[in-house]
This record gives sequence, C-alpha cells and structure tokens, in this order.
Amino acid sequence: MSASDPQTSSAQSNVALGVSGGIAAYKAIEVLRGLQRAGCNVRVAMTKRACEFVQPLTFRALSGSHVIVDDYAPDNPDPIAHITFSQTVDLLIVAPATANIIAKFANGVADDFLTSTYLACTAPVLIAPAMNTTMLLHPATQRNLERLRADGVHIVEPDAGEMACGTIGPGRLSEPDQIVAAALEILRGTQKKDLVGERFLITVGATREEIDPVRFISNRSSGRMGFALAEAALKRGGDVTVVAGITTVDPPAGAKIVRALSAAEMDQAVARESKQASVFIGAAAIADYRPSNRAEQKIKKTEESVTLTLERTPDVLANVAASRTNGMLVIGFAAETENLIANARKKLRSKKLDAIVANDVTRSDSGFDSRTNAITILTAQNDEPVELPTLSKNEAANRILDVIVSLRS
Repeated sequence: MSASDPQTSSAQSNVALGVSGGIAAYKAIEVLRGLQRAGCNVRVAMTKRACEFVQPLTFRALSGSHVIVDDYAPDNPDPIAHITFSQTVDLLIVAPATANIIAKFANGVADDFLTSTYLACTAPVLIAPAMNTTMLLHPATQRNLERLRADGVHIVEPDAGEMACGTIGPGRLSEPDQIVAAALEILRGTQKKDLVGERFLITVGATREEIDPVRFISNRSSGRMGFALAEAALKRGGDVTVVAGITTVDPPAGAKIVRALSAAEMDQAVARESKQASVFIGAAAIADYRPSNRAEQKIKKTEESVTLTLERTPDVLANVAASRTNGMLVIGFAAETENLIANARKKLRSKKLDAIVANDVTRSDSGFDSRTNAITILTAQNDEPVELPTLSKNEAANRILDVIVSLRS
C-alpha cells in the first residue's frame, strides 16, 4: 500500500444486507449507500413484510444485484440461495432488525429466506434493532438480545428519541452512518495492531479567544473528527494523548485528555506533550486571530459600532513541525471554503508537514459537526491529491491512519 493509495480492509468486502419489516426499512437504503462508498459489494435480502415499506426494485437499482425475498420464487436465479448467499459474504447485517426477526434468530426459527440465511451464515452477524420502546424493553426481547450476544452476534444499540408511533424513548434505529461504521470495524476482523509503539498527540475541537469576560471568538468545530482519530489510533494499538479545546462530543475511553481553551493554552500544552510524541495530528480548529487587548469588564452597548483590533495567535502546527525530533510525523488539516487543493498543498509545503488532510467545510456532508467527512489527502512524498468518497468520520480516521502506517514503512 502506498501513501497515494490509502485503502482499508473493508474494500471489496462482500456484505449481505437483510431488511426486515419495520417503518425504519427506508433507512437501510442509506446503510447500503454508506457501505458502497466504503468500497463494499452489497447484496440485499428482504422479508416479505419489508417489501410493504420499500420495494425490492429500489435496492436492486442501487446494488445492481437481484434482491432475494423468497428463494422459491421463479425469478430467483439460485435455487439454494440461502446457502450460497450466506456463505460467500464477509458480513451479514440486518437493519432494521424487528422484534420478530430477533426472536426468530435467537430461537433458531428458519421460516423464510432471511432467517434461513442467518442459520446458514458462517460470517459475522451485525443487527441494528428498531421497534417500539415497550417492545424493546419487554423481557422477551431483552432475553432474545442477550441470547444473540451470547451467540456472538454484534448489536448496534438503538437510539432514544421520538418514533413513528409517537413514543419517545429507546428503540429508534441507530443512524445509518453509525451502523456502517460498526460494520466496517467488524470487516477489519481482529483489529490490526499496526500502530503499537506509536505515541500520538492529537489536537481536537475549537479554541476560544476572549473579547471580554462574556464574549469570545470561536468556530463551530465539535471535535468529532479528532476524537474519531484518537479512538481509531487506540484500537490499532497506539498510545494517545489529546489536547482538546471546546468540544460537543465525548472523548474515547483510554486516551489521556488535556484541556486547553485558547490558542495560546493549546500551544503551551502541545509544546509540553509533544516531547514524548512520535506522531502529531493537528485536527483542532485553532483560532488564527485573537483580540489584541481583552477588556477587563463586559463591553457595554453604548456605541453604534465597536472596532476590535486582532493579532495573530501562535501557529501550533508550524511550531510542532519546526521543533520535531526523533522522526516525529506531523499531519495537518486544511479546512477550506475555496481553492481546496491549492491551499492544502501550500500549507503542506510551507509548514513542512508529512501529510495534510483537506476538506471543504462549505459542504453539508463535510462541514463542522457533520457525522461524515469528504477528505482529500496529500503527502510530502507525493502531494498529488487522493480524493476519498464521503465516509463516516470513524472510517475517514482509519484512512488517515493507513497513510501514517504507509509513511512509516
């Protein structure tokens, strides 16, 4: 694998997507598309009840393959499809998984194509339950879920919220990108520990530059991408320290967290922590400017206009790159609104980075606080851009780490 061709083990994986009969069946379309964007070949199986919510033609058009509902149907090209379908895939996903299908799986009932496929499947199985809150919490459903866990089935827990029936509580199908992220993690198999020995230092989130005691300059960064990188690095065997500004998502367990609210505080924290790091990733959205003079008291609304004089903040990324020792890799981010590649390439070269991850933050699927990211990666070895499809931030994180592994090799 070269730095210009980042891949994951999910590429070209064969995935079976089972769709059972619930109102959330339409979200399986997004699961299918997400898997395809990650490079998976996807075939679809549906229960008869699922066809009352979404027509098989929809999945056939998107997957390019025959959608199996009844293996005895005259249009089924494979007379033993439940065997060949289930034993030629790397993963079986069922989303949504209704209380009925969960009960059948847990008790070995095989009265249709999807349940027969489950019993014949030799690949890992991932289910995403979706049902009314009362049904989910019923002792029978909970007992069935526990039995499936004991059988080794992976479960993406349902979300809490308002459902189609008006009930508010747990039971809503998890977001499609979360289901895709869980699937891709399973497809990597036993997670490669290819980052053992690497000590990561990652900046995350937004900084705040105070104008007065109640006002500040900041941005909309949530920290989601940086924390995804931290979590992925931990799973692949790395030691991770995060210098975090303002974030709206929770950090992963296992990472050392150092809080720094302003650019100056982040610069100082990074200077301390970088002495032990072997890889630095600057994923934080650090303010470029701060007020030259912070008002000691709240500025009153007495004038028609107020002029703020701003000064440059420390360039954390450039400082790390300039002071690096012992073969540290330095990876930057370029969040741009125009001239994406030109600006990213300029930053890569001027700051002497090993790689840079560029994204267009004007896009709805790649901006601040989105659950997905459309990134382009350039490296110092080969600064020709490698544009990746829109991915979940967890999957994008692993693509970036793949490049780091390649740079090390």
